[in-house]
Amino acid sequence: MPDANPFIKQYLMTAGPTPLPPRVSQVMAEPVLYHRAPAGVELYTRVLQRLPAVFRTENDVQLFSSSGSGGMESAVANLVRPGDRVLACAAGKFGERWIELGEAYGADVVRYEPGWGARLDPAEVERLLGENPEVNVVLATQSETSTGVVHDVRALAQVAQERNAFLVVDAISGLGAADLRQDEWGIDVVVGGSQKALMSPPGMGFVSASQRALDFAAERPGGRYYFDWARTVGAQRKDPPNSPFTPPVTLLAALDVALELIEEEGLDNVLARHDLLARATRAGVAAIGLELFGDPDERSTVVTAIAVPEDVDGAKLPKLLRDRYGITANGGQNQLSGKILRIAHTGYFGAFDILTSLSGLEMALVELGHPVEQGAGVGAAQRVFVDAGVPVA
Repeated sequence: MPDANPFIKQYLMTAGPTPLPPRVSQVMAEPVLYHRAPAGVELYTRVLQRLPAVFRTENDVQLFSSSGSGGMESAVANLVRPGDRVLACAAGKFGERWIELGEAYGADVVRYEPGWGARLDPAEVERLLGENPEVNVVLATQSETSTGVVHDVRALAQVAQERNAFLVVDAISGLGAADLRQDEWGIDVVVGGSQKALMSPPGMGFVSASQRALDFAAERPGGRYYFDWARTVGAQRKDPPNSPFTPPVTLLAALDVALELIEEEGLDNVLARHDLLARATRAGVAAIGLELFGDPDERSTVVTAIAVPEDVDGAKLPKLLRDRYGITANGGQNQLSGKILRIAHTGYFGAFDILTSLSGLEMALVELGHPVEQGAGVGAAQRVFVDAGVPVA
C-alpha cells in the first residue's frame, strides 16, 4: 500500500486475499524450481496428494493457474453447451457470477435470486427443477463472501440428486473455513481458490469433479482448451503426475506449506477455530449495538457482514479503518456499497485479529459520531474466547 503511513502497522482483515503464515511467505523466497525437474515434479505430486483432504473427497482435484473464478468458468465450459438450460442460484455478487458465466457460454439460464443476504431455499430449488426438467446443471455458492451468508449446500445436493442434476458449488471462500463434505454429501463439482482459507497467495483455482461429472463433460467435447478437464485430469493421473501447462511453481510451494499447516492443525480443528472466531465476532458486534446483515447462522464462519448504522457514512468507515488504524476490512459491493462492513475470520486468523478488528471498529464509529460504549465489543468477544478454554492466538 504505497500511500499508507509507514508508521501505522497494517492489518489485513479481508476475506481474500487473506494473511499468510510466515512459513508460507518464507518458502516463496526460495529459488524457483523448474517444474519438470525431479524437485518440481515432487512438489506438484505432493500438492495434488494433499488437496483432496480439504475437499473431503476421493476425487482428483484439478489445479489451474487462475483465480477461483477460472475454476468456476471451467465448470461451465465443461458441463454446459450453448442452448442448454441451467439453474443458477444467486443471493449475492458471487452467485451472480454463475449467471454471468452461464450467459457467456450461451446457456439458457433459469435464475433463482432470492435477494442479497437471503439463504438459498432448497424447496425453491426443487420447485424450479420440477418446472424445468431439462436442467442438468445447478450452479450454487457455499459461502457468499459479499453478504457473509453460508448456504446449506448439503440440502441443495440432496435436491439435485433426486432430480438427477449435477450440483456445482463455488466453495472458493468456504473451503477450509465452513464444513463441506463433498463425497458424503454427494456434491458433483466443488470449486476452490488459493487465497482464502487455504492461506496462500491468489493465483490458483481448484476443481474437484466426480467421475460422473468428468464422464458427462467428456461426452460434450469442444468449447474449451486451457480449462479442459479431460486434458488436466489425464495429465494429473500420469505416474508421476504432470501438468498440461506450466504450473505456478512458487505458488505451489506456498500452497504445499499451507496444506501442511492445515494437516498439522487437523481439518476438524481448523473448522472449529473458524466457528469460534465467528461466534466471538458476532458477540462483539451485538455488544457494540450493531446488527448483522442478511440471514447469517452458525454456518457463517467465513466473514461477518455488519449493517452500518444510519447515522454513519458507510463509505467513510472502511477508509477510516484503513488510513487511521491500519485495518483493511471489506466494505459492501454493488448495491451494498456504503451499507455494510465485513470483518473476515478465514484462514490465518486468531483471537487477537478479531479483538483488533472490533477495537478499531469501536474507535472508528466514535470518530464518525456514532455512540459506542468503548470496549463493549472487545469485552464480549474476549468472554467468548475465555469461555472456550482453547488456544486461539
